[in-house]
Amino acid sequence: MANDPIRVVLDSNIFISSYVFGGKPEFILKLIITDKVQGVTSQILISEFLDVLRKKFKVSQADILETQKEVTELFEIVYPTKNLHIVRDEDDNRVIEAAEEGNCEYIITGDKDLLDIKSYKSIKIVTSEQFLDSVFKG
Repeated sequence: MANDPIRVVLDSNIFISSYVFGGKPEFILKLIITDKVQGVTSQILISEFLDVLRKKFKVSQADILETQKEVTELFEIVYPTKNLHIVRDEDDNRVIEAAEEGNCEYIITGDKDLLDIKSYKSIKIVTSEQFLDSVFKG
C-alpha cells in the first residue's frame, strides 16, 4: 500500500542512543511512536538492547521491564526463520534477519560493519542521519 509507513529495524546501538543520549535516534523513535514509521524488531534484538541498558548503563530492573513493555507495544515483533551469515559479527546478522523477516526497507544502525555493506537485497543500511535526510527531508 502506498500509504503504509516505512518499515525499519533499529540496531541495538540506535535503541541505546535514543534511550540514553537522545538526538536523531530519539527522533526516529518518536516517528515510530507516532506511527509515521513502522518499527520492526525481534526478541533477540530486544534482549541485546535490554542487556546493554542493564549492564553498561545500570538501568534499574523496574525501568528495564517498563522499557521492554514499551518496545513490545510499539514494535512489530518478528521471528526470523533463516540464519544468515552476511557479516563477520554474528550479532549483526541477527539485525539483517529481523529486517528480512519483517519486509523492512531500512536497517538503521551506527555499526560500521553493517554500514559498509550498504544494503542487503532491497534493504538499505543507513545511519540515523542518512535515514532522516533521505526519507524525511525537511
